[in-house]
Formats: sequence, structure tokens, C-alpha cells
Amino acid sequence: MQGVTSAGFASLTFDGTIGEPIVPRTSSKVYTFMDEEQKTIEELRVWAASNLSISGPAAKLSGVQPMLFFDLTCQLVGKAKVDGSSYLLKVWDGTKCPYPTWKVPVEARDLEGEKVLLHQLRNLTVDILVYDNHVQLAKSLKIGSFLRIYSIHTKQASADGEDGSHIEFHLHGGTCYGRGIGVLPESNLDVKELKAFLESMDLADSQNMETMSSVELDGTFNNVTDLESHLQRCQQLSVTVLTDHQDLNNTELKTILNSTAPQQYRIRAKLRTYKPQKLYQSIKLHCSKCNCLQEVPDGDDFDFILQGSALTAPNPELHNTSWYDSVMWTTQDQKQRKIAIHFVKHDEMLQQAEDTLLMIEGGTLKEVWKLTKRFKCVIPVRSTEDDLELLDLSAPFLLQGNIKYYGCKQCSTPKPIKSLSSIAAQQRPSWEPNEIAQVLGIEPLQYVFIMTFTLVDGTGALNAYLFDYEKFFQIPASEILTNNFLQQKMQMTMNTLCPPGRKLDDLPWLECFIKSYNVRDAMQHQVYYQIFDTTVAEDVV
Repeated sequence: MQGVTSAGFASLTFDGTIGEPIVPRTSSKVYTFMDEEQKTIEELRVWAASNLSISGPAAKLSGVQPMLFFDLTCQLVGKAKVDGSSYLLKVWDGTKCPYPTWKVPVEARDLEGEKVLLHQLRNLTVDILVYDNHVQLAKSLKIGSFLRIYSIHTKQASADGEDGSHIEFHLHGGTCYGRGIGVLPESNLDVKELKAFLESMDLADSQNMETMSSVELDGTFNNVTDLESHLQRCQQLSVTVLTDHQDLNNTELKTILNSTAPQQYRIRAKLRTYKPQKLYQSIKLHCSKCNCLQEVPDGDDFDFILQGSALTAPNPELHNTSWYDSVMWTTQDQKQRKIAIHFVKHDEMLQQAEDTLLMIEGGTLKEVWKLTKRFKCVIPVRSTEDDLELLDLSAPFLLQGNIKYYGCKQCSTPKPIKSLSSIAAQQRPSWEPNEIAQVLGIEPLQYVFIMTFTLVDGTGALNAYLFDYEKFFQIPASEILTNNFLQQKMQMTMNTLCPPGRKLDDLPWLECFIKSYNVRDAMQHQVYYQIFDTTVAEDVV
């Protein structure tokens, strides 16, 4: 009704939720609504579930605060009727709410969902109570489906007779501020990331996250002495795993600090602190040939380079060769940019989009990212008189999915784009980034984690560098900057290795291999230490 701006103006509006009845809402008593238009509404609902941006601030359960309205992407693991005007949804997103949460009282026989899974996830699920017009849809939701719940309200409350407070989750009635529930299709990017994150979790470990009272109720320990003994053993377990050199004995940090380099050691220590605290700052680009490190360029740098290359119009003489087909058009905006896309062929035939490499001239950053969502590989290029060529190596030479691949300016000698025709001529072109880099004369930069760990063991303190591609965290460094769930997983891992606010005695033990090495220049000589052949334990990640 808010869209009615003047007399004589009329419109039809529809609930955007997949599966809801398609009932027009209108200010006019007379209208025509055909079967074909109903099909269009159904298609729009599906499209909206995957493409419309989140209406409010998105949050994970680990980041919620009292008195917050937020949107949540989650999986449904249980549901139950509460009364005529409210309904319970039990959901999780793989992270743990930092506050005690309200458990809606329902009879066990009324709760739908896999009982074993509900028990395993009892420390990670939250109860969301939905009201009024959302109840009917909540009833129809399938267990296991992925949801985006809009405008959830968190309230802090205390139960009668209890001193402590807890967090309650409510989805109030109405549709203000986009309030509602959306069922996300399997093809949705957020669903793919969430599924990958949830599947990477060790559900058995969640059973160890019990409170003291839960342990007593389970009857696991007969007395306080048994409980203290169990806790002491847990504190002695290492949160890291050694992947080689098991024959080495542990060495105290004091001994290492007083020894000459280079040497290799096995240590048992605690992580007192680490840098950088903002984990995304730990991602760097490394050249294995010249050993240089550099920061990962941000999107603004890439956008600026693309805008500069768009000033040069595509050369039509370079279109439609024996190994690629070309399409060119002029944008309808004021700038009237000319954009050319060159689709690489195989056996003189275009491949399926998910197998296709294409090259784009004159595109904006937004247009380039749209192409990466549909095609396997995208290479930004520009025209010369004789051939297409790569942009400045400050820009990525290749985009694949969400990952941008960069080349080393110092070690690369870029070749003409026609060099790619050798891969296109292969029996089954795979378009692997390293192979593309090789034929284009690019020395690829690799994403790495670079961190400093301050380790202590009671005899001394030692600063050790972590230089890792994907072994230590079991997370590819190349994906961390574009994957919210992997970032959350990394933060949870670091919170386990170095729990914030804990005393030194309460920190977990890490078993690590470290090696010492000398760094000399004309002015000074220093000994550095680096962690190697160590990975985070599976029950931690």
C-alpha cells in the first residue's frame, strides 16, 4: 500500500516466499491475473531467493548481541508446534552463540528432526520462535533445508527464579523491514559455503562442550576427584598434531634460545599471543622464485586498472580467430563503453559454460565478477595492433570462481594471449591456473598465511613465524578472503589455540616442530624461528 502515490495508481504485490500461496494484494477491486503471470511470480520467487541482497545486517550466531535485529543464514534441524500463534525452529550455522540461549519448552514427542543429530548439536543450535503470519510457512519447512531468516530479534531475559540471563530469538509477525523466512536453493552461493563449513565440523567434538552440570547429570564422574582428573588430562592434550619427525624429543625453549642455528626442534608450549590479531591481515602473496612477499591488492586497485584499460577500444581485427569466438557491444550508458568477450573454443566448438575460459576487454569490476559466477575462467585483456595482451600485473592475470590469481612482476615475462591456443588444442583442456600461468610466461604468486606466534613453556618465550599455504589450518589461504565461513572457522581455531581472556595456566598445549635459521646483512646477524610440519588437530577444526 505504501507504493500507491496518487489517485488512479494501482498495483499487485505478492509474498516473495517460496511455497507461500500466490495471493495478489492490491488497492484496486478490479484486476486481471493470468496463469502465465502466476508462473512468472513463481520464477521471481526462486530468483529472489538466490540473487536479492540481504535486507539487513547479516550475523552469525557467534556474533549476536542482545537487542539486535539481524538476518541469519542457517540450516533447519528441528521444529515443533508451540501454540496456535507461534512455532519453534531449531537451527544452526556451525558457530556457537556467546550467551546462554533460551530453550523453548516443548514435548519431546512434538519435536520433529533426527534425534541423534539434535542431541549432537544441542550446544550449537538455537531456538527461534516465529509468530503469526510466519507460522504456516514454518510448518511446511523440511528438516535439513537451508534458510535465510530475515529480521530476527534477540532479547535478553531472565526466567522466573533465575539469577542469570539468557538470549531469546524471535521472528515477530508482519513483514516490516523484510521480516520473513526464505528457503535457499542448493545452487545459492551462501548455501554452498555453509554446507562446506558444516561438513568440515567434527560433530563428536560438540559433545565435549558440556557444562559442569551436564557432566554431573550424565553420571560420567563419580566424584569431584574423577572430574578434576578428567579436566587435567584434557588440559594436557595438544591442540596441534605433528606430521613428521616423530623420533625427535621435546626441547625446552630456554635451550633453543641458547643454541646456534640452523637446527630443528620438537617443542611443547603454549601460545601466549599472536599477530596479526585481525586474521585477514595474515594473508599475503608469495613468489617461490624470488621469495618476495607482498600484500594482496584490494578490489579498488583492480577496478582502477579495468577503468584505464576500458579507455582503449577493442580491436575488431583480433576478433573471431581459429581458437576463439568474439562478441562485442556498446553500453547504453553515457560513456558508451565498448566491451568485447572472446570465448575460447575446443575442436572448433564452444564448451559448456562451466568448462569455458573467456577473455574480456572493457569490462567493469562488477561485470567481470558476474562472468566468474557462470564461466570457469576469466582473463581480463586489452587489444594491441597484433594480439590481445594481459593487463598490468598489478591486476590478476586470471579469475576462477572467487579467487584472483596474480603474477610476480619481477619474475614474469608475459607472452601474447595466443599462447593459450596450445592449451585449447589439448584433448581435454583443464584450464588449471598453474598451466595457464606457464604458457603465458607468468610466475604465479601463491596465497600464504604469515603470522607470528609467541610461544612459552615456563623456561622461556620464543617468537616463531608461521608460513603456511593450507597445511597448518587445513584451510586454503587462497579462499580465506572471499569465504565468510572459512574466516569464521579460522577465527574459531585461533580462539581454541589462544582463548581470549584466559590465564596462562589455562591455555592449551601446542606440540610443534620449529627450525632456527640465520639472517645476516652488513649490519647485524639475527636468528629466526619458523613452525613447520605441524597442523591443527582435527577435533579443533
